[in-house]
Amino acid sequence: MPPRRLRPLLCLDDFEAAARRHLPRPIFGYVCGAAEDNRSLKENRACFDDYALRPRVLVDVSRRTQRAELFGTAWSSPFGIAPMGLSALSAYRGDIVQARAAQQAGIPMILSGSSLIRMEDVIAAAPDTWFQAYLPGRAERIDALLDRVAGAGFRTLVVTVDIPVAGNRENNLRAGFSTPLRPSLRLALDGLARPRWLLGTFTRTLLRHGMPHFENSFAERGAPILSATVLRDFSGREHLGWDTLAQVRRRWRGRLVVKGILDPRDARLAREHGADGLIVSNHAGRQLDGAVAPLRALPEIVAAVDDLPVMMDSGIRRGTDVLKALALGARFVFVGRPFNYAASIAGEAGVAHAIGLLRDEVDRDMAMLGINSLAELSPQFLVRH
Repeated sequence: MPPRRLRPLLCLDDFEAAARRHLPRPIFGYVCGAAEDNRSLKENRACFDDYALRPRVLVDVSRRTQRAELFGTAWSSPFGIAPMGLSALSAYRGDIVQARAAQQAGIPMILSGSSLIRMEDVIAAAPDTWFQAYLPGRAERIDALLDRVAGAGFRTLVVTVDIPVAGNRENNLRAGFSTPLRPSLRLALDGLARPRWLLGTFTRTLLRHGMPHFENSFAERGAPILSATVLRDFSGREHLGWDTLAQVRRRWRGRLVVKGILDPRDARLAREHGADGLIVSNHAGRQLDGAVAPLRALPEIVAAVDDLPVMMDSGIRRGTDVLKALALGARFVFVGRPFNYAASIAGEAGVAHAIGLLRDEVDRDMAMLGINSLAELSPQFLVRH
């Protein structure tokens, strides 16, 4: 039974409304915002309506299971938690909270390279966590970061490749959020208007851990969130190419996943350069506005690299969304913002409740679709509008 304050939250979208009331406007704006006119953000959701489900009836579904195998590991559900930067700004120890909840639920969580908690602390709390890297601009810094990730004990590395430059997130600026954070009267008033967040997350973090820094961008500690040098830490990637991925493959001995693929040609190149898996993603609409929705790009990419596990993120909010993506060939999906909101509202209990809601939806939807295992899914269960 979830805590009383979580009982009115019946689906993942409910967490967004609750987080809007809980978080200061700049922090909420950072999490919910996307690039420019939000075309990709909206399309990531709308594209699921392109498909109707075709259920089978009078099927004995009493033996159904949503267990999903990926990279030789049997996960309890076919979804995980996507990487989200600055999670510790919206929830106290947000990355650890999400990682622990994922570990307890038997699903993977991907730690963002732009997180504010040391990777070593996160994997100590949840050893099955994956690490997502934004590669530094210099070869020696890439090698040093990879050595640190391996030394920390991560077995799966996710390299995000869709951010040669930062997206035009003007919506963040309209909400009062910037990188670096700039102290202002507006920011102070927004914080004072949300005392639970101010005392339970921000003040608690400052008193116990000091000013948050970008901890995992490099082998060494990065800049504090109030530093003018923050932007320099996230620049200088324009020249990176496929030879950079080849360098990563030579250095990294664990599983290598490439995230941010939307074109079948890039999928084949990633495979040629040593990727063990792909995540089809448009960065949740936060990079190129108008980029194709991952669900639309998914079938072509699966066909192009049918020997690789292809995963997907961006826009998933319901159990039916999960099943539609799997029917189109995804081996696994990742969900981001709702778990961030859940952590902000109620910490680990909030994330566990959100995972449980999505898991229950997948279970019910499998029964009504007439399947006992995810392996039974195929495009035959879908009707294109």
